[in-house]
Amino acid sequence: MNKKAMSLALAGLLMLGGCQSKPKEPELTRYSNMALDAGFDTVMTLTGFTEKEEQFNQYFAEMKQLFLHYNALFDVYNDYDGLNNIKTINDNAGIEPVSVDPEIIELLKTAKEFYDLSNGEFDVTMGAVLKIWHTYREEGIALNNEGQLGKVPPLAELESAKACTGWDKVEIDEIAGTVYLNQGCASLDVGGIAKGFAAGKVQQKLIEAGLVHGTVDAGGNICTINDKPGGQQWRVGIRNPSGNGSLAVVTLPGSAAFVSSGDYERFYGAEDGKLYHHIIDPQTLFPATYYHQVTIVTENSGYADALSTALFTMSYDDGLALIDRFRQTYPDQPIEVMWVMDPDQVPSGVNSVMSGEYAVVMTDSMKDYLAQ
Repeated sequence: MNKKAMSLALAGLLMLGGCQSKPKEPELTRYSNMALDAGFDTVMTLTGFTEKEEQFNQYFAEMKQLFLHYNALFDVYNDYDGLNNIKTINDNAGIEPVSVDPEIIELLKTAKEFYDLSNGEFDVTMGAVLKIWHTYREEGIALNNEGQLGKVPPLAELESAKACTGWDKVEIDEIAGTVYLNQGCASLDVGGIAKGFAAGKVQQKLIEAGLVHGTVDAGGNICTINDKPGGQQWRVGIRNPSGNGSLAVVTLPGSAAFVSSGDYERFYGAEDGKLYHHIIDPQTLFPATYYHQVTIVTENSGYADALSTALFTMSYDDGLALIDRFRQTYPDQPIEVMWVMDPDQVPSGVNSVMSGEYAVVMTDSMKDYLAQ
């Protein structure tokens, strides 16, 4: 073949290649389903884009099974046949070490990291104190439903329980796979991190199973899996503490985590005329009163849950210091925060915006997440 013929043949091949169309993107449909019986005393919702509904249903079934698994592992109130969980550890306090699932040890190690990072504000060893509040709160809610007011636990009772807290009471043996509470009155309560930790695990396991576009909503603890098809970002409403719609809407890029802690859940009215919610300040041993809500946007859902709990019990300045320490410790984890408070609670010199009856304060880049 002469050079001219070769050139013509090559040009023909190039033209043929240029005419070939790219592989067609699969057509994806949006599906969503919720479970009322997947644990953590909340509604679990999966939203996903898949080619077929059967695929989505498989992801949904896996999500539900995973949440039930983590609910059983981290439960402090109930026993499960053949399973050692947080309650098993508490029941054996001062008696013997308990062999546990590696993910319990992973959770506790993460909790200890945030205990240190927050200078003790985030403390899962507060179980003895939280157990008292749980009893009074359940009784108070029942009384409120009957038109009566609940009681407030005496400070002396709470201070006595505080003596049973502290990480010096917790012995973790990673080699043996055991956890031991070395004082009989010691008790763990992982409620401030367990749901976020579990949601993050579910997010990762669904990604490994093949889900490319979706969201996992664990009662407001939201994990996104990539953007929507076509690159559109997910939009999430920040709950208005008064219960009237959303306070704001944020957009979450890629795979991210969104967690809010607020005083509008699990509260009761007491005889002293005050409302008592479930987020207890480890310093005062009473529900924290700085804010109505704290929202975290970051990548790790367990971290977000721990931080939202810790920041809720800290002053604004102390909270900023915690955020700085977090950024230094986890430089690969972007974090932005929104605080919602009464207008008279805004620190002097701090910029805020009004949203209804509330003042909103944000870290600088949190504004970039707000939907226009």
